[in-house]
Amino acid sequence: MKSLKTSLLLIVFTSLFSCKNIAQNSSKLDKVRNAEPIEVPITDGKARAYFASGCFWCVEAVYESVKGVDEVINGYSGGHTKNPTYNSSNTGLTGHAEAVEVIYDPNIIDFKTLVDVYFGSQNIFQVNGQGPDNGSQYRSIVFYQNNEQKEIIEKKKLALGKEFNRKIAAEIYPFQKFWIAEDYHQNYERLHPNNPYIQGVSIPRLKKFQNKFPHLIKDNH
Repeated sequence: MKSLKTSLLLIVFTSLFSCKNIAQNSSKLDKVRNAEPIEVPITDGKARAYFASGCFWCVEAVYESVKGVDEVINGYSGGHTKNPTYNSSNTGLTGHAEAVEVIYDPNIIDFKTLVDVYFGSQNIFQVNGQGPDNGSQYRSIVFYQNNEQKEIIEKKKLALGKEFNRKIAAEIYPFQKFWIAEDYHQNYERLHPNNPYIQGVSIPRLKKFQNKFPHLIKDNH
């Protein structure tokens, strides 16, 4: 009986502690959502945009196949802690989501088209995840750096909501900071083409996007 009581007390304590952490995390994220956006200046003719949409391996491959995109870097954004890692973001307590930094030539492709790519390469209705990847670290977020970008995102999301008469899952956040992920996460699909996840999830997602937007795909893809 004593053992049962101890177990019950442990369950209650753990539950209360978990609820407290969730509440604190939500409060901190509210501050992130209400912060002023930080604009990243164009450098050497290249602009930067930031997106989160499930596993960053998948999103990296999608954007790297798009005309006008020079490079895509995997990382973390949208949270309230410093120096997030893959392991810490997976706890769901940092607030960060797996995200990508898209480095592009604005003379070839504009932010509006990058947003079209974003919504056109995911399940726009799935909350806290994409495909088999679930959790707040896999949630969909579009980051804006100024009011013009925010308006573009909001109009696109509103139009999709009206078109399908369903709620669109993607959140809209002011961009604050992008934390680069560990080296082994970079160029993952290209370097690990035979990985079971890449074969079963990432490549099908990429092909589906490419079939939908053939006019945006680089010739070498």
